[in-house]
Amino acid sequence: MKQTAKISAVGDCAVLVELGSEISPEINARVISLVQLIKEQPIEGAADTIPTFCSLLVNYDPRVISYEKICRRLSDLARLDTRTDEKSAKVFQIPVCYSGDYAPDIEYIAERAGLSVQEVIKIHSGRDYLIYMLGFMPGFPYLGGLDERIHTPRLEVPRVQIRAGSVGIGGTQTGIYPLDSPGGWQLLGMTPLKTYDPTREKPILFEAGDYIRFVPIEKSEFEEIKARVDDGSYEYSF
Repeated sequence: MKQTAKISAVGDCAVLVELGSEISPEINARVISLVQLIKEQPIEGAADTIPTFCSLLVNYDPRVISYEKICRRLSDLARLDTRTDEKSAKVFQIPVCYSGDYAPDIEYIAERAGLSVQEVIKIHSGRDYLIYMLGFMPGFPYLGGLDERIHTPRLEVPRVQIRAGSVGIGGTQTGIYPLDSPGGWQLLGMTPLKTYDPTREKPILFEAGDYIRFVPIEKSEFEEIKARVDDGSYEYSF
């Protein structure tokens, strides 16, 4: 049974639409579909939407639309049949080098799981991951569906700097660092792609509701792809 949306004020120019209370593909699909409905049926005065695991933050201009009116409009949209058409979701192929300096924690991940490094690579790259939300920094994807066998706790002491493109595991999730930053996730690989590039027409490569599949590559391939990314000749695959 579809849960009724709960709508509440967040300050004087934003509302939060809560569509559930747990992390699940079904609830997240409703969030993403609500975003799409708002794009198709624009609400005058609504500035932007920020989807999360099971809720949607909508910023609005109170000079254009009142709190009561935007709540009514959002409530009406949330009641619609918002089943996501999975065929419309993109699956981004993300090449990852799982060796050497690109994967400082992969041996620990394997040892903790009682697996070989090759088994960890096969498991991590063996499925499509739903992008539940983007957060923490521009373009950081929180991915659902990580195999329980390689769930790994975060570092006890976070690193001061993690390189952009690093692929990590933080507890039950996996993700990609889009920028150089501090961080506490266990690192098992790196992609040469720029998942966030402010000079692109679309700075963030993907959106919540899309999927990511990691594709293992060798060091030589990493350098080749990186060179093509840097000179603008690389064609992203999805």
